[in-house]
Amino acid sequence: MRPIEVLRIAWEAIGKNKVRSLLTMLGIIIGVAAVIIMIAVSAGTEATISDQITSLGTNLIFVSSSFSRMGPGMESSGGLVYDDATAIADQVSGVKGVVVEQQATETVKAGDVTLDSIGIVGTSVDFPAVRDMKVQDGRYFTEEEITRKTKVAVLGYDLAQELFGDADPIGESILVSTSRLTVIGVMAERGTVGEVDYDARMYIPLSVMLQKFTRSPFARITGDRVRMIYVQLTDSANMDNVILQIQLLLAKRHNVSLDSADFTITTQQDIIATQESTTAAFRSLLAWVAGVSLIVGGIGIMNIMLVSVTERTREIGVRQSVGATPADIRWQFLTEALLMSLLGGLIGVLVGVGGSWLFGTVSSMRTVVVPSSILLAFGSAAVVGAFFGFYPANRAAQLDPIDALRHE
Repeated sequence: MRPIEVLRIAWEAIGKNKVRSLLTMLGIIIGVAAVIIMIAVSAGTEATISDQITSLGTNLIFVSSSFSRMGPGMESSGGLVYDDATAIADQVSGVKGVVVEQQATETVKAGDVTLDSIGIVGTSVDFPAVRDMKVQDGRYFTEEEITRKTKVAVLGYDLAQELFGDADPIGESILVSTSRLTVIGVMAERGTVGEVDYDARMYIPLSVMLQKFTRSPFARITGDRVRMIYVQLTDSANMDNVILQIQLLLAKRHNVSLDSADFTITTQQDIIATQESTTAAFRSLLAWVAGVSLIVGGIGIMNIMLVSVTERTREIGVRQSVGATPADIRWQFLTEALLMSLLGGLIGVLVGVGGSWLFGTVSSMRTVVVPSSILLAFGSAAVVGAFFGFYPANRAAQLDPIDALRHE
């Protein structure tokens, strides 16, 4: 029997019971759509995490403290101090910029406007370049202002609007807790990345932050503690070489060995790789769960095809009596099963892509449709149709022509 004839007969058989065929395909449709949507959600989560990490800047190394306690009620020993950042900037080759950040939450007042719980970020002069931010109006503070602990501030875009409206904030005075600062600049609009609203924050010299808002009573002895140092490399620098330089420098400064270092060094790629391994395992789990729907759909196809074989036993006998071979009968019913699986898979792809877009639109979660997930889901539907359709097709092919013709 010619393939085109087999397809025509299979299509006619499916069309005779449209509702039953659609309900049979429903399991495949749900399974394929679920696979695509689940993987899209997982891929969207990966993309969001990657964006959050790369939003910190490009070509970065993160040097973080590893503290140990000296005793009850006493200051932590070890870890990083502000002078470490200066040493890295001055003594390590291949470094383009070094940034230290300390954060606090304070009440800010300008004229009659008072805002509570405003994020204050104390940082260094390389902050705009390293964190890929720009000053829209005015200027950023200088190294001299950090050294002299000059009380100046650069406002985030939205914070400037809330405090001063349409008025020019440059040169105006604001009260941060009990300290009065002069506004010297306004950052360009950046928006929210991850959970951080960069436009709602205030940026001040790190020295002012350490002196006025996060002062430690042990600073005279141990130095000004910092939790994280951001190091930006030049484009031509070798990252492994720079990391080794930083490790040796800090180990010497802290009088520790590399095996017992009181600091850790990671890169953006390290963090992204760690997050991706976690989400990859989660994505595999979701794909397997969604795959159960495909198996259920395949069982439904096998069940309906067995019913179809019973209903069409006499038809099978007639076809055999006019010359149809067992292979012809087998291909006929297997084609019907495959056709239902492929139709269900095609509809499932449309539902999955549309559902991923809709889910990403109406919810706060980002979704990214992965092309390979479409091929995986559609291919799985075809395999399921062939696997679960073979038994009914083989059973039909093995019917005795005489018994089939006698069947009522």
